[in-house]
Amino acid sequence: MKNNIHPKYYPEAKVTCVCGHCFLTGSTEPEIKVELCSACHPFYTGKQKLVDTARRVEKYVAKVDAKESAAEGKKGKKVKRAARAEVKAKKEVVVKTKDLKRISQVTLNKK
Repeated sequence: MKNNIHPKYYPEAKVTCVCGHCFLTGSTEPEIKVELCSACHPFYTGKQKLVDTARRVEKYVAKVDAKESAAEGKKGKKVKRAARAEVKAKKEVVVKTKDLKRISQVTLNKK
């Protein structure tokens, strides 16, 4: 191993956070200043805030709401078939009554 190529190691390097929390660790720097630490980071404190600059969360929530509201209006296959059959039955009744009227008019005209 070559001599004098490794930086000096400080076993008790002081780490200072912007929030004021200080702790000791081993490093090649005698003093380290950081912006976030375990005392103030939202993940560790449980006070996590969502910073959403592109409105992705709002868009996702709107998309989910739209999907749920669309699902409420949808009907199953059996319901759709029954509705179609009902409409078809009404049309057949109308056609039959028209035919009966025509037949009765034709018979009346013949007399």
